[in-house]
Amino acid sequence: MQSKVFLGGTVNGSRWREKLIPNLEIDYFNPVVKDWDQKAYQRELLEREQCNYCLYVLTPKMDGYYSIAEVIDDSNKRPTRTLLCVLPKEGSASFSPFQLKSLQKISEMVKANGGRVFNSLHQVATYLNEKSKSPWLNGIKNIWPSLGYNK
Repeated sequence: MQSKVFLGGTVNGSRWREKLIPNLEIDYFNPVVKDWDQKAYQRELLEREQCNYCLYVLTPKMDGYYSIAEVIDDSNKRPTRTLLCVLPKEGSASFSPFQLKSLQKISEMVKANGGRVFNSLHQVATYLNEKSKSPWLNGIKNIWPSLGYNK
């Protein structure tokens, strides 16, 4: 089974998905659709549940805050599958120093819950591509102690 990543986070004209996707060696689900409706929302929920990784990229182009709620929710429900990347600038848009402080606290919460935090799309792609090379280890490595192995 090939690994898959959910691409959550900033929409609103943000181009981070277009920059990341060509660098991925892993399957992905892009929840951005032309007409957002109940069917699209239900598909998003299903993909978040089924994907091996749930990535949230936050950029200064974000208008709403739902992606922040999603990443915190996933870091509680699916900590080892939750990834956060905060991009302080996108084009001419930048987070303010106050916003960056707040986003740093959110990043710390995600880490404390067991999620991973990245500072660039390159870091995200490298991590996901490396993980996708041995996906069977991702599911098996946690059973070794139950089989009497310590390593």
